[in-house]
Amino acid sequence: MSRPSADVSVRVAWPDDADAIAALQARAWRTSYDGVLPPEALEIDPTQAAELWRTNLARPRDARTRVLVALERNRVVGFAITTPATDPDCDPAVDAELMELTVEPVERGRGHGSRLVQAAVETMAADKFTRAVLWAVATDESLREFLTGAGWAPDTAHRELDLEGDGATLVKQIRLHTDVAPAS
Repeated sequence: MSRPSADVSVRVAWPDDADAIAALQARAWRTSYDGVLPPEALEIDPTQAAELWRTNLARPRDARTRVLVALERNRVVGFAITTPATDPDCDPAVDAELMELTVEPVERGRGHGSRLVQAAVETMAADKFTRAVLWAVATDESLREFLTGAGWAPDTAHRELDLEGDGATLVKQIRLHTDVAPAS
């Protein structure tokens, strides 16, 4: 007897997904950035965040900005954001950025992240990008290992973000990249 397979998928996010994405982001950031960011930075108001998500999903700033959601049945368990890269050494005509890759902490290791990364790369290729970059917190070994296993590699770029503007909260990041094959 075969076991039933999970009903999982990835699709473009809709404005109706805003509440679920905001709640997921709040939970995931508390787990992922605990000890990296100050506690007050992790206090996300889900109502305010949902309204921002709803606005950005309905009217993205760039036509090539996409939010993808990973679903298990009809439940949002992860999301990814693709957009033209904004780094000074990138060409936004050909370089994309995987701006965020977030999976529900209790759902990690179940294939949702892999499906999101694959869908993000396919989306970037369809948008005629040839390379993708992602900024990762330098101490996030699990994200780096996950992405290198998916064919991404660190390049020579690194940065330090000053979150407060006064030097009190600095976050070191490294950039990873991968080639994106254009869709034919």
